[in-house]
Amino acid sequence: MRHKIALIPGDGIGKEVVPAAARVLDAVGKKFGFDFEWTAFDWSCETYARTGRMMPEDGLDQLRAFASIFLGAVGFPGVPDHVSLWGLLIPIRRGFHQYINLRPVRLLKGVKSPLAGRGPADIDMLIVRENNEGEYSEIGGRLYKGAPEEMAVQQAIFTRKGCDRVMRFAFEQALKRRQHVTSATKSNGIIHSMPYWDERFAAMAKAYPSVKTAQYHIDILTAHFVQHPDWFDVVVGSNLFGDILSDLGPAIAGSIGIAPGGNINPEKEYPSMFEPVHGSAPDIAGKNVANPIAQIWTGAMMLEHLGHPDAAKAVVAAIERVVEEARTVTRDLGGKASTTEAAEAVAALL
Repeated sequence: MRHKIALIPGDGIGKEVVPAAARVLDAVGKKFGFDFEWTAFDWSCETYARTGRMMPEDGLDQLRAFASIFLGAVGFPGVPDHVSLWGLLIPIRRGFHQYINLRPVRLLKGVKSPLAGRGPADIDMLIVRENNEGEYSEIGGRLYKGAPEEMAVQQAIFTRKGCDRVMRFAFEQALKRRQHVTSATKSNGIIHSMPYWDERFAAMAKAYPSVKTAQYHIDILTAHFVQHPDWFDVVVGSNLFGDILSDLGPAIAGSIGIAPGGNINPEKEYPSMFEPVHGSAPDIAGKNVANPIAQIWTGAMMLEHLGHPDAAKAVVAAIERVVEEARTVTRDLGGKASTTEAAEAVAALL
């Protein structure tokens, strides 16, 4: 079986970790009887500097035929972040209805959490972020630029369809795990959208009587992540809240350099896009020192989505062994290995 995958290394360390992770996926494919047809797209901030666009006008049409998209990182100094994000990532997420942003958070053996006394059994959660609407809508604008009365208006959008589908996905994931879902809200201060989110969460919970639930305002929820990470199994949040929590989660798990992620269209009507949580890390780009684990683990998520759960488990098991043994890990995990060496260590176990 062959899978056609669009490869978008993007910016900074993406150009290093994506090729390294692709070699690992090729290795596991040989073991499990499938392979990949990689097609690389040079869409990045460098492309923007040359052409004025992050990707061509027909970029989505070019990607539509692929089984999945494997992306590294987007963003680099010299190009405003809102330009790079809205020029590449968000058009793909929305054009292909990737309404689930899925980010596992685990403290692996061999990694030290910054939280005192916490071990792997304490930090194992799944963050489900709404990925197509919420606070990140395009509706709004600016008036009276440069004048004393200048103003900016940003409209958040919460639809029943959008809320229900992300919450349903979260509850379905909980059924496969420890049967607990936590909702991130802020209904005491955001008067319309968040009470509506709470209503939809309560309605969805009735359809899953075996799943226990909790909800917290986002401010205290971030505190609980630090003080009580063992409370959480599946956490569902809006676009903004999910975005914040899925950076905080990997931070308490020891390193954002090992955090995977996926932008998923569960119905598989469109390609899904798999990208790690970390950014382009311009400060270490080009030095071959970036941790490839997040990108490799993101590849394991892609394998799961493509219908190869055994291969995905094999990749994660290899990651766990390399990290626990700590002989071939990068400096963010206390080692001295290069990007290439760390990826080769994972591939060798496959």
